[in-house]
Amino acid sequence: MKKHKERKEMALGVRKNIIAGFWILYAVLFLAAVITFAAIANGSIGYMPPVEQLENPIDNYASQIISSDGKILGTYAHDNRIRVNYNELSPALVKALIAAEDIRFAKHSGIDIQGLLRAVIKRGLLFQKNAGGGSTITQQLAKQLYSPGAGNVFERLLQKPIEWVIAVKLERYYTKEEIINLYLNKFDFLYNAIGIQSASRVYFDTTPKELKTEEAATLIGMCKNPSYYNPVRYNDRSKGRRNVVLTQMQQAGYLTKAQCDSLTALPLTPRFTRIDHKEGLAPYFREYLRITMTAKKPERKNYASWQGQKFREDSVSWEINPLYGWCNKNRKADGSFYNIYTDGLKIYTTIDARMQQYAEEAVREHIGGTLQPAFFKEKKGSSYAPFSRTLSQDEINGIMQRSMQQTDRYRGLKKAGASEAEIRKEFQQPVEMTVFSWQGKRDTLMSPMDSIRYHKSFLRSAFAAMDPRNGYVKAYVGGIDYNNFQYDMVNGGRRQIGSTMKPFLYSLAMVDGFNPCDQTLHEPQLLTDENGRPWSPSNAGAKRVGEMVTIQWGLQNSSNWVTAYLMKQLSPYILVNLLHSFGLKGQIDPVVSLALGTPDISVGEMVGAYSVFANKGIRVEPVYVIHIEDSFGNTVASFTPQMRDVLTEEATCKMLYMLRSVMDGGTGSRIRYRYGLRGPMGGKTGTTQNHSDGWFMAFTPSLVGGCWVGGEERSIHFNTMSEGQGASMALPIYGLFMQKVYADQTLGYSETEDFDVPPQYANPCKGHTEQELLNIPTDVGGIDKMFE
Repeated sequence: MKKHKERKEMALGVRKNIIAGFWILYAVLFLAAVITFAAIANGSIGYMPPVEQLENPIDNYASQIISSDGKILGTYAHDNRIRVNYNELSPALVKALIAAEDIRFAKHSGIDIQGLLRAVIKRGLLFQKNAGGGSTITQQLAKQLYSPGAGNVFERLLQKPIEWVIAVKLERYYTKEEIINLYLNKFDFLYNAIGIQSASRVYFDTTPKELKTEEAATLIGMCKNPSYYNPVRYNDRSKGRRNVVLTQMQQAGYLTKAQCDSLTALPLTPRFTRIDHKEGLAPYFREYLRITMTAKKPERKNYASWQGQKFREDSVSWEINPLYGWCNKNRKADGSFYNIYTDGLKIYTTIDARMQQYAEEAVREHIGGTLQPAFFKEKKGSSYAPFSRTLSQDEINGIMQRSMQQTDRYRGLKKAGASEAEIRKEFQQPVEMTVFSWQGKRDTLMSPMDSIRYHKSFLRSAFAAMDPRNGYVKAYVGGIDYNNFQYDMVNGGRRQIGSTMKPFLYSLAMVDGFNPCDQTLHEPQLLTDENGRPWSPSNAGAKRVGEMVTIQWGLQNSSNWVTAYLMKQLSPYILVNLLHSFGLKGQIDPVVSLALGTPDISVGEMVGAYSVFANKGIRVEPVYVIHIEDSFGNTVASFTPQMRDVLTEEATCKMLYMLRSVMDGGTGSRIRYRYGLRGPMGGKTGTTQNHSDGWFMAFTPSLVGGCWVGGEERSIHFNTMSEGQGASMALPIYGLFMQKVYADQTLGYSETEDFDVPPQYANPCKGHTEQELLNIPTDVGGIDKMFE
């Protein structure tokens, strides 16, 4: 009995010791946990982000380029994350996220103990892989923000406690709505679609606000594993995951059974649009805007020896153009300069997405559908193609050699130490490549040298349209295809402008007292150039030779003789001053041949210059951006039109009278009989020597348009004037564009809109006697006074 009692006491003592041991172990583990989590919280163990990072966990947002009609034209970004606020998320998106990832999201403070225990038991002890994880949305956010990729399971287990601590801290700093917003802004949905705004656009061509329930469920389904549930590559798998999310939404009470059944029966049809800065609307414009806004203060050392004029122009732009170098001239609240790639700016532009679409379509339809086939047909079988038949083989070889030396392939081989002979041999070896065609990219076998010649065979074009009243640029097409021909011919390239120069000379004459109905004998003119040599321009296809013609007739029919006659009466030096007043930049030599359009001018400058004729003599500098907002919606910059008086009201009305006659019976009359445009408009065609360049400039009371067409080299052109003139090459693009603009009533343009001309200037020839019409002024004193 005594021994039994002793054994019982001994067993009781052992049990007490075991219990005490368990309590001690528990206390030790608890204390260790407290110490560990405290060490994690103060950064002694692992990485704990500082308060500043926790308060601003995502500091890298793409800047958006937004059209005047609210469309996103593109983004500037290192990673393509676009900031979106909680109120810009569809309710279905938020409900799908909570139902699928964290049903008790509203009840916990960063860590869901119930969910964690379920994950430990089912996944850790019962090895149920489909039991779900224990991570809350907040923990997943902590992982996205601060956890590097783990190399193995052990490393991942070590990261978990750190994420728990960060999750708790995040819950202190942010509301539940803000945490959801941060999570969706941070998540990478593949294809450079970082964040829900980009994902909505890439997969469904919409915004987070406009996502349908089934679309929201698809994107939320990707959060489990975006590669595995990629709706583009694995449609059936992604659809299955979408339906799981929809079922979870039903179980959470967000959908009825009928709604769930209806949605799960729908096919998964993504509207996939890959984000690429070379794709989409207005790529030339977006690149021009990027270069302009990020420009640095010009320093001569950063320009080549032959770029003196470019340096001067950029220096002036830095001082007077608020958009030029904006990012490097303006500072944020913290004192740093704006960064277009990370600051999440919203750049509200003047471009109208509808008009931009019409402009790009017009270029594609005319160049790709009509002009290029005609050019190929003309050059087919010619050994000199695509060059002019007037070039010698040596001249062609020289052009090709220079073009080869400008390629990245050549520079790479040169840097690697290859000799010229080795490089030439390399360029003659056929290789597999993808080349441009108007029918789409074409895979072929071609030597690099042949590919250079092949791509030179494509005619290039540029088009821009602007509101002459405020300078807002509505459409900007810098070339035929940005992927393959990235040189911007709206503001980057310059070409001779031909007869589109004539209205500037005629304006000078009107300022000095000439009248559209003044007459002159239509015959060859002899002038003396700046070197004292005789100069007499030809006049191909001249009409009414030896007859008296009016100055209006001369402009209407683009007569070189009438133009030369006016140049003889006026001063080329004063004409250069006037051209600069019209906004034409660069070096313009005061020579008599200037009257026929010898200077190289950009399409953008020409569009701005022709605004004078539509805007009562006032030139409006092209405006590309209306205002800029920061990532919080604060307006940080606004841009207003810059205007300058160029012509008097009387001179402008005289020019309007003549330029309208160009369209009504002159060289621009194809606009009427071929494209059926009946509204009031003025304009001018232009063709340069050897018809290397075709131009067309035109304007209505509320829209100025300008178009250039030509080859990459001046020696690449049609052999005949009939196809190479501006009326054939450039005018059709404007005609097609305006057809589309007038057909779209949402744009507000009407063919009934007329120019506002004071009654006293409505008919410049009214009241003139026959004797007065023959009395031609020669005194240029009025012009000298104008430019004093």
